[in-house]
Amino acid sequence: MVLTPQQKARVMVESLSYIKKFHNQLVVIKYGGNAMINEELKEAVIKDIVLMKYVGMNPIIVHGGGPEITDMMEKFGKKAEFIDGLRVTDQLTMELTEMVLCGKISNQIVTMLNQNDVMSVGMSGKDGKMIEAVQRDERLGFVGEITNINTDLIQTVVEKGYVPVISPVGVGENGESYNINADDVACKLAVALDAKKLVLITDVEGVLMDAKDSSTLISQIKTSEVEDYIKDGIIKGGMIPKIQGCTEAVTNGVERCHIIDGRKHHSILLEIFTDDGIGTMITN
Repeated sequence: MVLTPQQKARVMVESLSYIKKFHNQLVVIKYGGNAMINEELKEAVIKDIVLMKYVGMNPIIVHGGGPEITDMMEKFGKKAEFIDGLRVTDQLTMELTEMVLCGKISNQIVTMLNQNDVMSVGMSGKDGKMIEAVQRDERLGFVGEITNINTDLIQTVVEKGYVPVISPVGVGENGESYNINADDVACKLAVALDAKKLVLITDVEGVLMDAKDSSTLISQIKTSEVEDYIKDGIIKGGMIPKIQGCTEAVTNGVERCHIIDGRKHHSILLEIFTDDGIGTMITN
């Protein structure tokens, strides 16, 4: 669809109120799903973040990388095991996880941002003891549960004009590495930073009343409604921890959380800069 000059102007005017509202504000983006694999979607996400930065917002990226970790494990002859949706992580798997998250994916995101003239820097939760963690469950090995988040390094990086790209690797009391769920990192980081907004990029449209009917998308959920939706089976499976993380975030100061479909081009812009938005928004 080709827009007329007048239609383009209306879009720009519509976005103005959102640009003003989020100017100089922190927005945490959890980057994951198909948008990290498909090259066209990857480029669209990066362009969205670049635009956010150039209109005065301060995006902070937390990225996942599960499929690529699994691929790397297979190359080393290891089969991925999961318990309750969490990867069993022995010493070698932890080393491979750091190799993929910190050495490959983070560098790719940083490079794409830099190529678009946005200064960016990659870091893991081990840098500056940003994400302190303890073992979550002995059965899972080096899978961590966050005990503390130190925001000093991130705030310094943001103040210098850089976009932080954070790998979800935590550090233990004795310097050991822990594999941490990226959604959990993003939610807790948003609270610690007092972020204005948290956006989780996923491979689903949001929460649907009927999982088989995309027209039943629930555009807004209040924290007081979450438990009923879970009890009724509307929020289920892998969506439960995402919604619970968002609920915790908005309960602790984040203004709004959004679960959006990264399979749609420029989904971040549609959510942040337009009246209609997409996906499901969680508010307090």
